[in-house]
Amino acid sequence: MASATSPLSFLISHPQSTKPVPSLPFLKRSRLHCTTSSTTAVSAKHHRRPAEENIRQEALRLHPDCDSKYSAWYAPFPLNEEDPNEKYSLDEVVYRSKSGGLLDVKHDMEALAQRSGSYWRELFDSRVGRTAWPYGSGVWSKKEFVLPCISPDEIVSLFEGNSNLFWAERLGKEHLDGMPDLWVKHCGISHTGSFKDLGMTVLVSQVNRLMKQPMGRSIIGVGCASTGDTSAALSAYCAAAGIPAIVFLPADRISIAQLIQPVSNGATVLSLDTDFDGCMRLIREVTAELPIYLANSLNSLRLEGQKTAAIEILQQFDWEVPDWVIVPGGNLGNIYAFYKGFEMCRALGLVDRVPRLVCAQATNANPLYRYYKSGWKEFNPITAETTFASAIQIGDPVSIDRAVFALQATNGIVEEATEEELMDAMSLADRTGMFACPHTGVALAALFKLRASNVIGVNDRTVVVSTAHGLKFAQSKVDYHSGTIADMACRYKNPPISVKANFGAVMDALKKSLNNGKI
Repeated sequence: MASATSPLSFLISHPQSTKPVPSLPFLKRSRLHCTTSSTTAVSAKHHRRPAEENIRQEALRLHPDCDSKYSAWYAPFPLNEEDPNEKYSLDEVVYRSKSGGLLDVKHDMEALAQRSGSYWRELFDSRVGRTAWPYGSGVWSKKEFVLPCISPDEIVSLFEGNSNLFWAERLGKEHLDGMPDLWVKHCGISHTGSFKDLGMTVLVSQVNRLMKQPMGRSIIGVGCASTGDTSAALSAYCAAAGIPAIVFLPADRISIAQLIQPVSNGATVLSLDTDFDGCMRLIREVTAELPIYLANSLNSLRLEGQKTAAIEILQQFDWEVPDWVIVPGGNLGNIYAFYKGFEMCRALGLVDRVPRLVCAQATNANPLYRYYKSGWKEFNPITAETTFASAIQIGDPVSIDRAVFALQATNGIVEEATEEELMDAMSLADRTGMFACPHTGVALAALFKLRASNVIGVNDRTVVVSTAHGLKFAQSKVDYHSGTIADMACRYKNPPISVKANFGAVMDALKKSLNNGKI
């Protein structure tokens, strides 16, 4: 039986009561699943919201005001020792601290700690799979840990998150010395096909809040520089909210699938003759002059959504902590976001430790790897070279300091993968039932190296984070299986076999494939 502090305890101790639990009103509706078959239809009709009321209106009726018990704000990252009280309201349009450094979203941990770890575990678990607004989202099901004071009416959600944790049984068994506990967190199985949805729902929701509550400086739209996935997520969420989106993309450096997403969602797309770092410099200059809200990972709001993927992994393991989590790294906000999610759960008693983190970079865009190999002595931005992992083709990452903090706090590791290594790893994973993107290939290649050196043990529970859907990078797979990539053996290529349309030719082709072990 749940404890007295359990979010479910009211229903257990008062099974016949129709009075809803104040903090969990949707649980009253969930009692319909406990009715007998003879009364289910009648009960459902009786308990459902009024027919003319949608789920957002229902949530606003049940939660008319901000839950003042919990709060969050911006603070410098790292904390300003000279002015430890420097902080900013989340309703301010601010991207940098007084010293010009990064900001971080801080939560009132003392208030959150008034509830036990078991309370938060049960609360978050009770929301999974619901349609009650906004808790059906994998992000907003952890609302108290994300943006506690935002109104349900201000939230812009496409029911993101709740992504598959894939047991990579065959990959571990056949290609990694029999690893029995290898998993891939498919964050790319999301509305726009990448993990960026997790952060964008938070950022666009806060912009929606600001636009509904105008301050001194109005906002006319939201802008970002992008290597593809950020622009897709921003455009979709802005389209859902009716907010103009402005996107700066490096010309000829992203896939057609990535380019068409913001175009289809009605964003203003500028294709610029520069790389991502050049686009980033320009969007900063533009947002300094025009009332356009900056949506890049310089803005720490996105990390609050991205950290929920870490909490979700813990949920999917029944709140057991994996040994390793491997994350592809480009602009490096995501590795810090995973750390934040794990550490917040540890600090509040949901779990008792955090996993070791690995940040995986493409050799052609590896400034963090070089910094790590120097013993963290000196960071030097680089000019990133072309990589199939185009979304992490970044030579001067915004969140370098955040990433270093996360890695040092978790005794973490940085590894790299060449173009051939990442494409082979991606293609080998595909042969075991996945359809991975090149960025996931970077993380998988890092896993192969760390397993070969026995840094990661054969029985270590390991999670590889897949950041985007393979369909967004189909051309890279076409090139690989066609064997047309210069200076690459493409050892796992599997091109179609051209066969004449007669029985004998078909049988010969099948026998050859059978003899080669392909079938």
